[in-house]
Amino acid sequence: MLLSSHERLVIKRYIVPRGGERIIVLVASISLIAVTLGVAALVIVASVMNGYHQFIFDKVVETTGHAVIRGTGGQLADWQRLAAEARATPGVTAATPLIEQRLMASSAGRVSPAHLRGLPAGQIATPALRNSLVAGRLELDSAGGEIVVGSGLASLLPTAVGASVELMIVTGKDEDLDVRSVSYRVAGIVETGAPDFDAQAVLMPIGEAQTLLGLGEAVTSLQITTADPRRADLVLAPLAARTGPGATLKTWKDLNAELFTALAVDKIGMFVVLAIIILVAVFNILSALVMLVRAKTGDIAIMRTMGASRGSMLRIFIAIGSAIGALGTLTGLGLGLLFLQFRGPIGIAIQLVTRPSTEAASDFLVQLPAVVDPLEIAVIVLSALLLSVAATLYPALRAAGTDPVRVLKYG
Repeated sequence: MLLSSHERLVIKRYIVPRGGERIIVLVASISLIAVTLGVAALVIVASVMNGYHQFIFDKVVETTGHAVIRGTGGQLADWQRLAAEARATPGVTAATPLIEQRLMASSAGRVSPAHLRGLPAGQIATPALRNSLVAGRLELDSAGGEIVVGSGLASLLPTAVGASVELMIVTGKDEDLDVRSVSYRVAGIVETGAPDFDAQAVLMPIGEAQTLLGLGEAVTSLQITTADPRRADLVLAPLAARTGPGATLKTWKDLNAELFTALAVDKIGMFVVLAIIILVAVFNILSALVMLVRAKTGDIAIMRTMGASRGSMLRIFIAIGSAIGALGTLTGLGLGLLFLQFRGPIGIAIQLVTRPSTEAASDFLVQLPAVVDPLEIAVIVLSALLLSVAATLYPALRAAGTDPVRVLKYG
């Protein structure tokens, strides 16, 4: 929007307070601060939520893989054929046999549900699990009798490295119910950050899991790894059609649908709540301009009689409101990005004030994850600017519609 020299002069004059007009500048300043805080909050929350989603995603794919082929009857008899077909599928980097079984774990008189995962020996001591190790070791005794458990399960039982845990396998129904219990020693405890995994995970070598469950050479599933986990459903579509009637293929999206749906709903809720701050600021801009138009009715009438057009009045008041919105938006964007840049020290300060109850929560505050999405930032900035401009239309139209004859005649 191009402004003439006299329009810029009028805008400058109206922005500078004088006498009783200070209340208008006060309202405009509140609008500016509200827009700044609203935009900064949206930028920070959007980026932190993106970072948290990425954090959860990384933990999920590290612990459960990109996709799993499971036998519908609890066993995957022809897993060697499926593994060969999976490795031959473009985009697939690995297909690992896996034993999965729901059972009960008991220690010190406490019982908790557990999820047994039998893995090839090299898969237990992966870099991802090494980084998650909080106690003990991942290298299990070759003679057997050792397991690695999740930190959540270790707390629920409770148990510790070196303690014994009873794994109970329940078979049959009603009168034929059979419970078989085998004792194992805890060799290590891992905390991956994936709540479901940490609360139930029991890891052991695949051969020992086959012996425990009486599976022989069979496995219960195949864990598939792809080059790009976010495209796993597209990459594995041809393989899904060849699994046969005795097996089903599920990607990480299917396995964790509830978790990621909940995260998406939380993010939308946060956006709605924080967007209300910007809407409040926009209404403040509108009220400030309405007050300005009422205070300057006489000036507007005089300018109209001196030849100023309706379009000129529109441009003046739209420019004033837009300037408040633009300045608040850019300041808020800068403030938000500055917070994200120094979120580590800020997280330490928050930690000192709030004193989190757990070490994990404390570490999360210090290492607060954040991923800045340029598209989301652009949407936030453009939305704030458009709402600011929209707020100027009503008072600008009122100013442009001022009847100079009526105002000058009746005051």
